[in-house]
Amino acid sequence: MSTSRIRRLLVRLTAGAAVGALAGLAVAQTAPPATAAASGSGSAVTVSGRGEFADMRFTVSQTEHLTSQAVTVSWTGGTPTTLAGTLFNTDFVQIMQCWGDDDGTVAANPGPSRTQCQYGASPTTDRGSWPGNEYDDTRKVFYSADPTNYGQDNRYGAGNVTGLGEVPFKAVDGTLITSGTQNNALFNRNTTNEVDFARTGADGTGREYVEVQTANEAPHLGCGTPVRQNGTVKPRSCWLVIVPQGHLDLDGKPYADTSQVNAGSPVSATNWKNRVAVRLGFNTVGANCALGSDERATSGSELAADAMGSWQTALCPSGKVYGYTELGEPDTRSGLIADGSSGLAFTTRALGADAGTTAPADPTVYAPTTLSGTVIGFTVERRPKAGASEAIRKLAGTKVESLDLTPRLVAKLLTESYRNSPWGAVIGTTAAKGYGWATNNPAGLASDPEFISLNPEFAELSVPETPATDTDLLTALGHSDSARAVWQWIVSDKEARNFLAGVSDDWGMKVNPYFSTNTDVNPTGFAFDPAAIDTYPKSDPWCTIPPGTGATQKQCMIDFHPYVSDMHAGALHTRRADSLWKATWDPLASPPAYKTPGPQTVGSRFVITVTDAASAARYGLQTARLRNAAGTFTAPTPAALTAAAASASGAKAPEIVPAKATAKGAYPLAQLVYAAVRPAKLDPAARKDYATLLTYAAGKGQISGADPGRLPVGYAPLPKALRDRTAKAATALAHYTGPSADPGGSSSSGGASGGSSGGTSGGGSGTSGGTQGGATAAGGTTGGAASGGASASPSDRPSYGGGQAVETTALGTTPADPANALRYAVPVGAALGAAAGIGAPFAGGGRLRLPLRVPLPGGRTVTVVPRLTLPERLRRLLPPGRG
Repeated sequence: MSTSRIRRLLVRLTAGAAVGALAGLAVAQTAPPATAAASGSGSAVTVSGRGEFADMRFTVSQTEHLTSQAVTVSWTGGTPTTLAGTLFNTDFVQIMQCWGDDDGTVAANPGPSRTQCQYGASPTTDRGSWPGNEYDDTRKVFYSADPTNYGQDNRYGAGNVTGLGEVPFKAVDGTLITSGTQNNALFNRNTTNEVDFARTGADGTGREYVEVQTANEAPHLGCGTPVRQNGTVKPRSCWLVIVPQGHLDLDGKPYADTSQVNAGSPVSATNWKNRVAVRLGFNTVGANCALGSDERATSGSELAADAMGSWQTALCPSGKVYGYTELGEPDTRSGLIADGSSGLAFTTRALGADAGTTAPADPTVYAPTTLSGTVIGFTVERRPKAGASEAIRKLAGTKVESLDLTPRLVAKLLTESYRNSPWGAVIGTTAAKGYGWATNNPAGLASDPEFISLNPEFAELSVPETPATDTDLLTALGHSDSARAVWQWIVSDKEARNFLAGVSDDWGMKVNPYFSTNTDVNPTGFAFDPAAIDTYPKSDPWCTIPPGTGATQKQCMIDFHPYVSDMHAGALHTRRADSLWKATWDPLASPPAYKTPGPQTVGSRFVITVTDAASAARYGLQTARLRNAAGTFTAPTPAALTAAAASASGAKAPEIVPAKATAKGAYPLAQLVYAAVRPAKLDPAARKDYATLLTYAAGKGQISGADPGRLPVGYAPLPKALRDRTAKAATALAHYTGPSADPGGSSSSGGASGGSSGGTSGGGSGTSGGTQGGATAAGGTTGGAASGGASASPSDRPSYGGGQAVETTALGTTPADPANALRYAVPVGAALGAAAGIGAPFAGGGRLRLPLRVPLPGGRTVTVVPRLTLPERLRRLLPPGRG
């Protein structure tokens, strides 16, 4: 076949494959990298209420260096919330995010116009359990030239016969929505961050976690976009607006009828007079390192994502851009083994540690970079049972702050062993064929006697135990060392091992046989081997039409318990209380299909996820205390992570093994992340640049704080022994004198110049930090296993010393896998994308550099096509200069 025919064929292949790859990528939304989420002590703001609410004090935990994250809004001095039936009636709080300048209406408390606030996207259907009356949770108002009741408005609705109107929403780009605001083109129930109802407790206090959104998540607000103010370009600030609803009407007298809801829309002119506004300062969105800078590629562990997102910016002034691509650690190791010139890889294990792989013969440098961990994060609210004690009833609607979990309890969740996990397999006392094992199992975690014995308040709480709540964990798709660590923790426990083998727990609960490690129990005839997996499999083949839906299509376990794209996405959706299960059948859709009901109803939310400590901290999730090898329940605090790091063992990249983390205070799922580099495969310039990154990571990068360049919340500073090891590895890498790549070889530039996918120029110093130890032989490991505690500096105390902003993040909804052929769009698209990558270098036009990466919001990239090495017989077919 002639070269021209090959080129024409590959042009067609490339064009078709590109369409397929893009279609596949459109189905999956990937989470962006995180930046530091402040603890709040450095930029917290407290504002007083006015009028009826003059005794109330509202505190926002963090108001500067914001990105896509959660902040805490707390208040004191309120009156306890009352309900009219199941609807919020008096003395509650509503919260929203707004854009714009001060409207000048309240001199003592500047704030935005009510037309510029993201509010009113409450459900338009299925409102049976919703606690609002479609006025207090929307933008609907009644016109009155001289208002006498809350909820009336002296401007909007004047032209309508009934006086009913809507407060319009004006976007930052000037788009004006005047009707249908409850489900509009800019924001809706699934994307808004508004808090429609926040309860004030019996003691007059309340607290709510609020997701703040950048221009990536809410373009119509524009928060964080660069704008010119007085000749200076700064990120656009926004507002958090709090509207308290009380028990007095406009005349100052209590509502006459307490049996019905009296509150009106918080954006009505009457309620808006009581609003409290707090200005929010965001990190810059969309800014990159200086154009023209060569990029050094880094990739790998999501456990390093938040730290790299922070460090990238501080390193911009050095003139070097460090790209970062999130990739599962097993795939990262395979890629670095196959191609040592691909750059720096973040991993928790040494090359060759995976089954079927062998470490390369040339040396590998391993440098500790971060200490974090995998956590069980949750959003759980108290819903007392009928007859609950007075103490529990007083806590109705408040969040559970702590859970204790054992390896066996987590195993029950991951193996889909609760009765309601295979939804519809057991109805009443009747079980589907093959599901008799589930008949006497608890419906979900909250009713499990083992769980209640450790968390006794749940004996008095009511939880709707469905696939959307406590029957499974929200987990990430794909291979990861975090998943491996969870399973290693489970199999290190005798009770959990026995349960997986088919032995009932002390209360008679049995494992889902499709996850049994006993071949005599497992219907597949093969034993489930949790010690050898690094994913969260959904092995149960159960499919059914969910009972009571009237649907005509079946759902399977992957529909009942959808995956998220990564742990960051799991944390975000847990904060939103959105399990992603498409539980509602819509017969009027074309074609009829399942749809998501959106986030769970306030006051009875229950979502749990496997995520990383940094993402959990970023979105304000509570995290479970896990039982360690010493029998102690520990939370992922910096001290507990450091205690676990002291147990790390191994010759090259010492690992924290749950069974060996025997210190009483050790967190069992702590993980050390190493930067792995093969210096012999890099040119001198690349080695020097990666040494600069490691030097920073060992020094200023270990100082905790919210500022760009610092170590975000969710990480523990590396103990001194590990920092010294990283500094020595950096020196060895920079002064490497062994066999080297050809001068003209790959420099691991990542295939692109002109700015980082993660960093923002400004802020932080460039390359200083760390103790430069003596040069050691390149490759292998230097220093011993982790030991000792963190030194006095750096510490885990946050620092807020200013500095420029970093590129922030975006994360929309992550849809569940559809129950049709679309679920295969991602793998098919990826395969076609690979074909495109192979074909593009032959096809003429500009040369395609590999690896081929698709940029994602917030600075992350996804590798569509890895760097490939063509066989010599194919290289001979290339046109001159294309080899």
